[in-house]
Amino acid sequence: MCVPYVTSSLQEMKIIAGPLALLSLAMRQGVTVAGQAEAIDRICTWLDGWRQPGPEGPWWPGWISLRELRDGQPSQPGPGRPSWCYGTPGLARALQLAAIARHDRARQAAAENALAQCISDPAQITQLSDPGLCHGWAGTVTAAWHAALDATSSHLHNALDPLVCSLAGSARGDHPYGLMRGIAGAALALHAITAQIPGTWPGCLLIT
Repeated sequence: MCVPYVTSSLQEMKIIAGPLALLSLAMRQGVTVAGQAEAIDRICTWLDGWRQPGPEGPWWPGWISLRELRDGQPSQPGPGRPSWCYGTPGLARALQLAAIARHDRARQAAAENALAQCISDPAQITQLSDPGLCHGWAGTVTAAWHAALDATSSHLHNALDPLVCSLAGSARGDHPYGLMRGIAGAALALHAITAQIPGTWPGCLLIT
């Protein structure tokens, strides 16, 4: 397994968070191959290097340019939209899954704390503007809810209720009907949480 440090002119963090989540989910199910554990550890170390401190908790840049890669420092001044696709929720969930697979309690706690601080920060949350799964409320809430189910503390559970209300509110009105960017994804997320039935559909997002 190789880590695609540079795949194009931009190295997107989500590109590597997806493989990390897949490798970790497979390991949790007992599906392993040679080098898998080393690949998980290597990706986690790389993401550790790009974690940025902030007054409201750590965050990761959504992408890294070749110049930023060479400099070892992102130009992004602060946390962006807290979406599943390019934001802290998706990255933190992938790191939490990796920590669980590797039995790393310290890393798991750090990932859960980063996610809890992110979704509790009004400055980040108000950047969400649509109900969709990809970069809207549904993706953020779904990542956080599944992370809370695996969490070792109550921090994530305590931060979830306001997010679910915001998701329900954002789903009102006219929206596209699609899964990733439309009302279908929001409806799935709301049904799973209100019925307390995780389901298997978040597997297509590598959330569970």
